Amino acid sequence: MQDLSFKLLLLIIFVSSTLPSHTRAHIADFDGHWKQRAEEARKHVEEAYNHNPHDTTNHFNHNVTKALEGSNTTRRNLGGNAGSCQATNPIDQCWQCRKDWAANRIRLADCVIGFGAKATGGKNGKYYVVNDSSDASMLNPKPGTLRHAVIQPEPLWIIFSKSMVIRLSQELIMTSDKTVDGRGVEVHIQGGAGFTLQFVKNIIIHGIHIHDIQKGNGGMIRDSVQHFGLRTESDGDGVSIFGSSNIWVDHLSMRNCYDGLVDAVMGSTAITISNCNFRDHNEVMLFGATNGYTQDETMQITVAFNHFDEGLVQRMSRCRYGFVHVVNNDYSHWHEYAIGGSQHPTIISQGNRFIAPQNPFAKQVTMRAYAPQSEWKNWLWTSEDVLLLNGAFFVESGDLKKKRQL
Repeated sequence: MQDLSFKLLLLIIFVSSTLPSHTRAHIADFDGHWKQRAEEARKHVEEAYNHNPHDTTNHFNHNVTKALEGSNTTRRNLGGNAGSCQATNPIDQCWQCRKDWAANRIRLADCVIGFGAKATGGKNGKYYVVNDSSDASMLNPKPGTLRHAVIQPEPLWIIFSKSMVIRLSQELIMTSDKTVDGRGVEVHIQGGAGFTLQFVKNIIIHGIHIHDIQKGNGGMIRDSVQHFGLRTESDGDGVSIFGSSNIWVDHLSMRNCYDGLVDAVMGSTAITISNCNFRDHNEVMLFGATNGYTQDETMQITVAFNHFDEGLVQRMSRCRYGFVHVVNNDYSHWHEYAIGGSQHPTIISQGNRFIAPQNPFAKQVTMRAYAPQSEWKNWLWTSEDVLLLNGAFFVESGDLKKKRQL
């Protein structure tokens, strides 16, 4: 019996040493539950992938044009408007201009555009009211807590009974078909771990503050009503999107997380990140975690209407592979660069405002990593209808014929 235990231990050590950490994904025991969850997520990712991504970018720009009432530009009015409804983009106009939005919260799910447009969250489920800010038990979460809400098997629209500060003791592992809706109150996720969206679909996170996030120590954590398992140390991201699809992150206020603010890796796709405020952070957003994971070719992300605010350094975003539409964002601060990438991602920049820092060596918006010009000159990086202020400049690349066809 001791010999068998020793052999099993050697097998575990061998598997752990041969599988890269990004593949193990903080799952210490990749058991049947996680294998099934990963396989289902892979199928959802394949279904969510858009084979004509420019159709999505064109549809997005059409919605922006309609919202600006006939303007021929994709750049939003960064100064606001004088109407009774102050919303300046089609996502916000969809719900903020309705006085009865609180009586029909679920209508928010109809407002997303971009690659995450099919994210339904908990639209087809009941409301779950979080009335307890504690996070004491990882194995048996208390009813009424956020952790108890996100592990339930059915679709849920999660709201909060009052303003609260939640310190997550370990990463918050969500199940599919959930909306976390912080509108109407002040909800802060701070001082502990962050959100983990791992092998899931149809997630909406809206209207909360996420800051001062730390690594989780790992341990036994319940990841669904039916299952718990051993987790290794988490990265310390504010929102970690891993092998997931149909995700919408909107109106988050984020700063000072241990690792990234929003990271999307391991084949995640059909994502919209919109209307967020990012500040006081080094590596803001990472799309694609490793050069060796070519499945990120199917990654499609819309980054729209966000404010990249003071205290930011780099990665707004940093992309490997995939297709990223960066549109109508306000880049008012960076220390090193704003948008970077490697492994030939496609980056379409439209209607953004870039205000360069005073540092004369950091005026360039873009950064290509680990590739000579002879290689990156073929990557499709385009920029149109942008404001380049204080000496900012965007280095385009790729086939100009393709640019004209966008």
